[in-house]
Amino acid sequence: MILTDRQNDILTRAATQGHVLVDDLAQQYAVTPQTIRRDLNELCDRGLLTRTHGGARPMNSISNVRYEERRNLAALEKRRIAEAAARHIPDHSSLFLNIGTTTENVARAIYDRRNLVVITNNLNVVNILSGSPAKELIIAGGIVRQSDGGIVGEAATEFIRNFKVDIAVIGASALDEDGSVLDFDYREVSVARAIIDCARQTLLVADHLKFERRAMVRICDISRIDVLVTDAQPPQRLRQVCEAHGVHVEVVGDSVEPSRTDRVATA
Repeated sequence: MILTDRQNDILTRAATQGHVLVDDLAQQYAVTPQTIRRDLNELCDRGLLTRTHGGARPMNSISNVRYEERRNLAALEKRRIAEAAARHIPDHSSLFLNIGTTTENVARAIYDRRNLVVITNNLNVVNILSGSPAKELIIAGGIVRQSDGGIVGEAATEFIRNFKVDIAVIGASALDEDGSVLDFDYREVSVARAIIDCARQTLLVADHLKFERRAMVRICDISRIDVLVTDAQPPQRLRQVCEAHGVHVEVVGDSVEPSRTDRVATA
């Protein structure tokens, strides 16, 4: 199930404030406390929040949200980000796409591009792009993480280092205000670092929730990123760090082109 707008907003409030209370939320949204309790129970059942007396708080910084749940978080925003990122990827180019729900949206957005070489450690990206015209798909070897279809570990890292591509499109679990680009799994991080090292230009795709989350494994500093594509202005300190290092921050608007899936569904 896709989260409601209210549930997404509750998640954002919890991440920003560190804690939310049932009575405060009921007053804020003009609904009954019972409605808020149902929202919190659903968010906790999905592993997105942890219940406390009278409210809830975010999950701790050492565990990630389940992959299927991450697909539903800020789903429309991720599509908008992906459409914007895709405009940086011309025909006749080579690129990396790493693990992540937003990078999967980028794969959908480039389905109709021609003469691309796409290298990935994400089985979902291969499934999305299989059958698309005039593309060469190359997948890294290594350990398949059953939870999300990501290929991680030393073998995947070494495989990536065989290439030098035009563009890398990467996701992250969190962005710290000091410019640290963060994730949860050190095995995934090692692959992401290799991807950045082996690309001429790196695009980071991250929705606004990543500004509010915490993760403990450092991928890189934001200075290694050329373009940050997001759906909201980053916090002031992070904006200043991006400006100091010449990182172009592209904030997408409300418009979004229909995805290939939507075009097929409405045809």
